[in-house]
Amino acid sequence: MSLSPPRDEASIAVRDRVYIDAKRAAIWGLSVNIVLVVAKMTGGLVLRSSALIADAVNSIGDVTSSVAVRAALHVAEQEEDDDHPYGHTKAESIAGFGVSLLVMFGAGILAIETIRQFSVVQAIPHWSAGVIAAVCSVIKEALFRYTSHVATRLGSAALRATALDHRSDALGSGAIAISLFAAPYLGAFGPYVDPVAALCVCGVLMMTSAKMFLAIAAELMDQQADAATVAKVRDIAADVDQVKEIEKLRVRKSGLEYFIEIHVQVDGQLSVDQGHRIGHEVKNRLLANMPRVRDVHLHIEPWMGE
Repeated sequence: MSLSPPRDEASIAVRDRVYIDAKRAAIWGLSVNIVLVVAKMTGGLVLRSSALIADAVNSIGDVTSSVAVRAALHVAEQEEDDDHPYGHTKAESIAGFGVSLLVMFGAGILAIETIRQFSVVQAIPHWSAGVIAAVCSVIKEALFRYTSHVATRLGSAALRATALDHRSDALGSGAIAISLFAAPYLGAFGPYVDPVAALCVCGVLMMTSAKMFLAIAAELMDQQADAATVAKVRDIAADVDQVKEIEKLRVRKSGLEYFIEIHVQVDGQLSVDQGHRIGHEVKNRLLANMPRVRDVHLHIEPWMGE
């Protein structure tokens, strides 16, 4: 049985649209990453480019994280139940948290393996390896821009983490392309350009994953929502007739949605029934005007001012 508060059809439609857009972005990321894994791994093995192979392994991690994000979004949109009275919205944040750890771990393993290659004489990969890396860089940059736009519009931690991963991949593949094109002209240093580029990719990945980790950890710790969202909640509540003051306001982001805890002050001489009606009006307006608010916990306080 659903425990969700009542909503109008427009509010439900907006909330459903949020999850549809988020899942579409995750599917696009998954599809593109599968293609890139095949292209990079094939090119890396045939052309003997350790940098391309390192990039391909990273893309395998991207495929895994895309699957996890897509699954988490499916869980997050499920309604409340007896075991989860606050819903399943944090599944989306948990997925983003997992993506950041996966990227960090994968980058560390790749760095260790790449360092070992310096003890072996390396051959300079064919210039076509650079072409593959350059094409992958352009594709990843386009995917970053699309995913980042959706993540910003929806406020999705998981998609934001995924977008940052796409950007780091784009930069890494671009660096690999440049180094592979330049390698034949660098003399004795040429054979080492490829593994050095692979190490640079690992460094970028680790820094990006660390930023993801910190941002999503703050959300999982129920950090206050952004100032614009809090201000909007306050304005909507304060605009209700007979609301005197907003005594306390807490807005926490949970995945793609929000939970609100608000204390509203009304005239202390009003009856319990009148105060109750005012409280319901505040809650109904918040749910109607902010479709991504999952629920509102409201408390009525007496206003003793003049």
